[in-house]
Amino acid sequence: MSRILVVEDEAAIRRGLCDLLAFHGHEPVGVERGDEGLEMALCEDFDLLLLDVMLPGVDGLTICREARARHPGRAILMLTARGREEDVLEGFSAGCDDYVAKPFSVAQLMARVSALLRRSTASTALVINGCELDEADLRIRHGEVTVDLTLRDVEVLVFLHRHGGVARRPELLREVWGYERVDAVETRCIDMHLSKLRKKLAPLGVELIETVRGAGYRLLK
Repeated sequence: MSRILVVEDEAAIRRGLCDLLAFHGHEPVGVERGDEGLEMALCEDFDLLLLDVMLPGVDGLTICREARARHPGRAILMLTARGREEDVLEGFSAGCDDYVAKPFSVAQLMARVSALLRRSTASTALVINGCELDEADLRIRHGEVTVDLTLRDVEVLVFLHRHGGVARRPELLREVWGYERVDAVETRCIDMHLSKLRKKLAPLGVELIETVRGAGYRLLK
């Protein structure tokens, strides 16, 4: 059973989400206000945060940023009516692992929820160019240096490792971000995330990700 925080100000949607999650065997906790959701996200133990963006008190993007800073490995899914390209990019920039726009299908939402929860409980370890990637703890180590990662960071590294060659941006959008219509999503979110990830990995002192100009990204093994 996974404990899931649902921060949604529309009562009918909040109740529906909580009922849906409970039906699928999870333990949902629903709150209306963003400030209350932020306090719970920072101070309580949840496996997944499901956040609306436009909330009273504190907006969902702020909750996402602060929760990501406090709990780097926690899965975060943004669920909002703001589905424009710039909104999606802003959500990923804030640190969410996935972004689902309203209206959404129940099957799609539960598939995304299940995928995030499954990935967040991964227990394997990989060695990448002398660095040990711990998928369970969401950390990567090289010698005495340890870097905390987000769930999406780990997914990117694992995908690049398994891919072997040059991974093109549409492949990353489809296989890691979970978008079926990759032509409808701006690939800048890939470049933004990979740029932030490379900066995060810099203290390890080992280059792990190579940009192949005009093609995509490749992991240096």
